[in-house]
Amino acid sequence: MPQLSKALAAWGTPAFNDVLKDEVRQLGVEHLPLQQGLAHGNFTSGENLQVRVISTSETFDAIEVKAGLFYTSIIAGCACVDDPTPLSDLPEYSEVLIRIDKVTAEATITLLTA
Repeated sequence: MPQLSKALAAWGTPAFNDVLKDEVRQLGVEHLPLQQGLAHGNFTSGENLQVRVISTSETFDAIEVKAGLFYTSIIAGCACVDDPTPLSDLPEYSEVLIRIDKVTAEATITLLTA
């Protein structure tokens, strides 16, 4: 489970959104549901990931952030010499709920929409 300790430490400060976005961008495809959120392509490396904070809230034990993830995908072909499939970047967008535990800084990230 990923930890967002810098974002937790920044909670309640004007820097929170920027710190959270930086930490989420560093998580990569292994911790973000980018592949599951694909709508146009069939593979993403997670490159070109941008994060937009939509809303934040606080519960007794967690910080909850609804965020939009902008990234790119491709339609991966067979990569044969005569494969007509061009490898061009396709725009993708998904919304996620990021829940940061206030004690451990462990984050759960759930796909809301693709």
